[in-house]
Amino acid sequence: MSLTESRLTRTSVSTGSSGRTTVTATSVASDGRSRALVGVVVWFVGAWTALTRGIATAAGWAARTIRPAGVLVVLAATAGLAVGIVFGWVEWMVAGVAALVLVAASVPFLFGARSYDVDLSLTHERVVAGDGVTGEIVVRNDGHRIALPGRLDIPVGAGLVEFGVPLLRPGHTVSQPLDIPGLRRGIVTVGPATTVRSDPIGLLRREHAFEDVHDVYVHPRTTSLPSTSAGLIRDLEGSPTRRLVDSDMSFHAIREYAPGDSRRQIHWKSTAKTGRLMVRQYEESRRSRMAVVLGVAEHEYADPDEFELAVSCAASLGLRAVRDARDVEIVTGSEIPRVVRGRLRAIRHIPAGSPRPMLDGFSGVTMLESTMPIADVCRLTAESGDRLSIAFVVVGSHVTLTRLQQAALAFSADTSVVAVICDERAHPRMQPLSALTVLTVGTLDDLSGLLLRGATA
Repeated sequence: MSLTESRLTRTSVSTGSSGRTTVTATSVASDGRSRALVGVVVWFVGAWTALTRGIATAAGWAARTIRPAGVLVVLAATAGLAVGIVFGWVEWMVAGVAALVLVAASVPFLFGARSYDVDLSLTHERVVAGDGVTGEIVVRNDGHRIALPGRLDIPVGAGLVEFGVPLLRPGHTVSQPLDIPGLRRGIVTVGPATTVRSDPIGLLRREHAFEDVHDVYVHPRTTSLPSTSAGLIRDLEGSPTRRLVDSDMSFHAIREYAPGDSRRQIHWKSTAKTGRLMVRQYEESRRSRMAVVLGVAEHEYADPDEFELAVSCAASLGLRAVRDARDVEIVTGSEIPRVVRGRLRAIRHIPAGSPRPMLDGFSGVTMLESTMPIADVCRLTAESGDRLSIAFVVVGSHVTLTRLQQAALAFSADTSVVAVICDERAHPRMQPLSALTVLTVGTLDDLSGLLLRGATA
């Protein structure tokens, strides 16, 4: 059937007196009906989408703008007007109208929330734990109308700083100092500044947040350590190890020639005396590599203050190594999901190329509830890199000496292991064990004294 035939579903044929035949179409084309139906459906879907989007936008605006007190007043207005009109109670109608007028009178106080231009600046974005941060807030009226008094909220970490903004004429500015007191170690987010408009009663509230956000790195407290603390670190550049090689700087002994030995290492005087070829043997020397391993498991520390002491000790050791241009590796445990705990091993490396990135990394270190114990962290540290000359293991008071000895066994035999136990209730002391040296510190200053004692011992 052709297209023309499909459009004509019903026809009538008539013959006139003149003998002419007329064909008349009496039906509507089926594709025209389909187009009309599709158009109706498309319009309905578009209208429904626009309606739901508008309702969602209105609901979101109401949730952000109407305070709990405003909700009660709106309900009182609705109930008062409805009951008063239905039952003819004048008192209810008056109460409903009064509540409605109260809500309407609160609306003008919301105007002008976006007419401000706020500039937030800080004097420093890196401070030491316990120090404060100062800055300045400059508010300018960018609108063409007078801006009513308002309020400016600035989040500082989990806290909030509030400033009152006076009435501002167009183009005028006002500046206020920002003083944030002593901060704890961590990464503190300051901002964004948020303008707040609210009526005196607190029925409605309108906020507008700006994009100016600052991250303040609060570094741990550190102490100055002696660079010659190698009484525990006597493996300076080119120091010999227990591994014997055929060519190096540190002479060890003379042995008999074996096939494959280099002829350049033949010791001719010994050869002449014994009558057999004798060669020199050396102790392998290598570049000093140092590791600082910080335990971050929550059950290894008595309280958060003890953990802060451990972070300060680890940061002091790392800072001394960086300033001495040592090849240092700083490692902590990493958070492991509970569902794979025991089957997944993970550690975190803190950048140690220069002091600032290293201290920034220590700012973000936190105690973890789900992580590997210190022995597993040491084992993974020893497996993940080159052989170490010395390893410092910094832990809390809940780590026993037996567990520390197990952690020390993770390193190779020619690695010197020093454990630093942080216990604020203990007296500073140095305790040599079979596989490691244990330093117990009660304050950060104890670490410097114990290392100096080890250097001069």
